[in-house]
Amino acid sequence: MSNEIKRQSEFWDSELTAFDAIYTHKKSKVQVWLDRIFRKDMFERFEFTMDNSEPIKGKTFLDVGCGSGQYSIEFARRGAGHVVGLDISNNMVHASQEYAKRNSVDVECNFMQSDLLEYKTDAKFDITIGIGLFDYIKEPLPVVKKMRELTAGKVILSFPRLFTWRAPVRKARLAIKKCNVYFYTKNGIRRLMKEADFRISRIEKVGKLYCVVATYD
Repeated sequence: MSNEIKRQSEFWDSELTAFDAIYTHKKSKVQVWLDRIFRKDMFERFEFTMDNSEPIKGKTFLDVGCGSGQYSIEFARRGAGHVVGLDISNNMVHASQEYAKRNSVDVECNFMQSDLLEYKTDAKFDITIGIGLFDYIKEPLPVVKKMRELTAGKVILSFPRLFTWRAPVRKARLAIKKCNVYFYTKNGIRRLMKEADFRISRIEKVGKLYCVVATYD
């Protein structure tokens, strides 16, 4: 594990409660209201991912940077055949496992602590997602190439946009916590996906993000 990934792992171990509360709404009504305004794109990217994954029933999914398992568990709830969730944070993985049990989808879901580049499997997944992942990856090309190797169908990814008011604010806020964050342009995303031999079928602005669906020939 590289030093940067180790720092990221420690950061996300410490952020579990705050991050999870965005989805579970276990916070004050005012904070929930603020999330709906300032984190609106987090909920919109969730819908984008689910919509572009349909039909979900029977498919296999790889959720890279699964966090507390919100996407993986929803795939399983909608009838996915099997879901693997990877995260570098031990706390996130344990939370995912616990939530899967609570939702009675722990048979369909398999969560493990791993960096994608270190993950070994002979499986090919129908759909691989990386939502909120590339924000924290300094060198994204090897990651996208590994996704290409593991994916039989398509990938669904999100990238934070560079030229937004939130980018410098977020960069400064996370720098205080010693967490690096990276931003992207549409042309940069197109080059990245082309280098990894993906063909973009959809790229859409979702709030301060770009959401991408890509396949390969």
